[in-house]
Formats: sequence, C-alpha cells, structure tokens
Amino acid sequence: MFQQGAIPYLVVLGVIIAITLLFRLRAALIRQEKNPVIQIGNGQTIGRREEQDDYFSTATSSHGTIAVLADGISGLANGRLASTLAVTTFIREFTKLDNPKHMSLFFSRAASLANSEILQTLRGSRGGTTLVAGVIVEDKLYWGAVGDSIITVFRNGEFIPINQKDIYESVLEARFLSGEITKDEALEHPQKKQLINYLGYESFQNIEIGREPFPLEKGDKVILCSDGVYDTLTEMELEQILFQKIAAHDAADQIIEAVESKQKANQDNATILILEKGW
Repeated sequence: MFQQGAIPYLVVLGVIIAITLLFRLRAALIRQEKNPVIQIGNGQTIGRREEQDDYFSTATSSHGTIAVLADGISGLANGRLASTLAVTTFIREFTKLDNPKHMSLFFSRAASLANSEILQTLRGSRGGTTLVAGVIVEDKLYWGAVGDSIITVFRNGEFIPINQKDIYESVLEARFLSGEITKDEALEHPQKKQLINYLGYESFQNIEIGREPFPLEKGDKVILCSDGVYDTLTEMELEQILFQKIAAHDAADQIIEAVESKQKANQDNATILILEKGW
C-alpha cells in the first residue's frame, strides 16, 4: 500500500501525465489539420460487356497519394490484360519514386515502361489501353494522361477539365480552325471518337503531362473516370451527386448506380475514382 504522504505526489504525477497526453493529442490534431488524410472513393460496373476491361488502383507513399485508372480497348483483344499491366506498372514505379520533384520523369518513364511491357506480353496480339494518373502531394495535383479517359477537378459545383482527349476529334477541330473542313463535317465525322494515342502499340506517342502541378483548393474533388461514365451521365447529373456533402465512396457508389439506372443497351465498362482531402 502507498503511504498516505505519497498521495499528493501521485496526484501531481497524474496531472503531469494528463497534461502531456493533452499536448500530444493537440500536436497530432495539428499535424492532421496540416496534412489530412485523403478520402478515396471508387466504383465500377461491367455494363453490358462480356469482360471488365477497366482496371484501377491507388497507393500512398511518403511522397503522396496516387490514383491510376486504365480503360482497356474493348474493340481489341486483351483489353483487360493491357489495362492491368499499365496500372500495375505505374503503381510499381511510383513506389520507387525517390523525390517528388521528379514527378514529370516518373510519368514519362512509367508510360514508356507500360507501353513496352504491354507490347512484350502481347507478342504481336492486338491490345491497348487508355490511362489517367493523378498524384496528390500536399495541395497540388500532378497528372499524366493518354487516351480518352479523363481527369477533372470538381470545384464549387463546376468541372475544371485537366487533360485533353487523344481522339481524332482534336484533329478535326484543328482542320476546322484552319478552314480545311466545315464545322458540320467536323461534328458529324464518323471517326471523331477514334483513339489516336494509347498504350500498347508501336506508334505510342508521349503521355500528356501537366507542365505545372494543378493547385488544389479546400473542397476540391479530383475525379478520374472512363468514357463509360461521362458518355452515359450528363455533367448536370454528375454535379447533382458530387455537390452533396457525402463521403467520396458514397458519391462513387451513387454515380455507378446512376450509370446502371440508364439501362443502356450497349453500356460500356464504367469506372470512377474520387479523391478528396480536407484541405
């Protein structure tokens, strides 16, 4: 038993311990406020296709959080194989990244490696994939994209497009601006949505990379999605879901439910990733 005279010392010791714990809790809360955890939501549907050709993954390292989405080309065989190889290559190379200042090099290197690995694996068989990748470091978004999947930032009820689509429509637009074709010819061209650059073929061009990281603001939501989403839902339908104050995974679930509710006869694979941080 403790001596009665020791009680005051025990009380003081208890107070000191309590104060120390409170200081540590406050410091932890401050650290969390400065660097809050990123919420990640994702959703996917196979649609009316026989195979799910979309593949995605996320990862967090000391340099930031990465999200990668690849949409295997359904018109070619091995779409699923190509998308899986592309995403796993990007995640693998991201975990090797030794300095966030080398982000542009990371995107170009990962894209080149992914293209080579797809070609080597297919050994002449046809296959390919689009890809979008976003890396959030503190309050900045670094990104790379090839093909027609998109990255966009949802801010104050509006979408801010980040990447361009590598489709023939961009060529038609340039031909229209130069006076080579009319606006109607550009709009009605049957091949306007044909891909002109993707991973998994010999003539692969460079991946599009943001020259500067995109500055994120409090409340921003970073959206990555395949064409199965944006070709099915209107911007207004997406805005109505994303504008709600709900968790990222709930928003992703609602978007996929909205895609499926359309019951399109030829519904494509559809995938969405939502990254949100308590900025």
